[in-house]
Amino acid sequence: MTQKTISPDTFRNWLADGEELAVFDIRDPAAVGYASPLFATNLPAELVESEIGRFVPRTVVRTVLVDGGDGAAILLAENLGKAGWANVFALDGGIPAWTAKAEASLPTFDTPGVDFSLAVRDERNTPVISVEELKRLRDAGEDVVVIDTRTVAEFSRDHVPDAVSVPGAELLLRFKDVVPSDKTKVVVSCAGLPRAILGAQTLIDAKVANQVSYLHDGTKAWTGAGLELETGRTRVYGEASPAALDFAREHLQALSADDRFPEIDVATARKWANDPGRTTYLLDVRTPEEFEKNHLDGTLWSEGGQLLGVAYRTIAVRGARVVLIDDPLGVRARTVAHWLQRRGFEIAILLVDFSAQQLSAVA
Repeated sequence: MTQKTISPDTFRNWLADGEELAVFDIRDPAAVGYASPLFATNLPAELVESEIGRFVPRTVVRTVLVDGGDGAAILLAENLGKAGWANVFALDGGIPAWTAKAEASLPTFDTPGVDFSLAVRDERNTPVISVEELKRLRDAGEDVVVIDTRTVAEFSRDHVPDAVSVPGAELLLRFKDVVPSDKTKVVVSCAGLPRAILGAQTLIDAKVANQVSYLHDGTKAWTGAGLELETGRTRVYGEASPAALDFAREHLQALSADDRFPEIDVATARKWANDPGRTTYLLDVRTPEEFEKNHLDGTLWSEGGQLLGVAYRTIAVRGARVVLIDDPLGVRARTVAHWLQRRGFEIAILLVDFSAQQLSAVA
């Protein structure tokens, strides 16, 4: 070991001590897969030096780089140290050393999305439907709509035929336009379980009148049943109508009835972001098109639906404050906050009128 490496035992202690900590799995994304076994931010080795500042706003944060046992993390930790990142360390032996003891349950950086969503399902008894049941409903001519809560890019790659793309954070905001009738059965789908369960439970918590369930194992189950998926941007949500906005405003009250988040102003957000003793993320959870058109300087766009199930892909520092930024209605921010608070994040809401006049006054 060198001064820039830590042992697996030290790493275990750091994961448990509750202090700010960033962890990066620097292996190739193909090797990392669905973030196992660390459930930490995947930042490939070749991008670490150029991209670390986007994920870790403060150079003093304890940061651990974990490689595949090839020593790449040590070299990167040394280079970053020379560049002013004094508290960056490599996990000695990388993933092979971390998994060598073959424990039944290794500690993780973040709660795996599947584990969290299954806990929600078991607590709330979220209704479920199988692929076979869905097919029977369709074959019988039932009024049923499938909503895919993944990103639009994922939806475009493949989805259950005739599904509509509405990423998780947009569900309540776009719902009335996608499902105009209270009699329509709603089935929420993703590639597997996490975003489907959380999407379905979001609508149930918001007390929509429709019968809502999630599709068990989503597209995976669809192909497992020998059925073909559809591809392309076939049916994607559009601009929210006045009726959809009114519906979202009404049902947001039900969704957020038991939630308690501070609502801050831009000046407070800036003060927090510049706090030398605490990390703060300023995350804009509107659509990518809205963010590109207008946003506050110093903020990051983060797909709200992704934050629901895989927050570690954006929030690399455990123990950081998270400010969710949205338009004045705040449906996306409050939907994301509804679930992130249950994952232990400290959340605040910043609502901004993104018209050019208002933005110039606060940016």
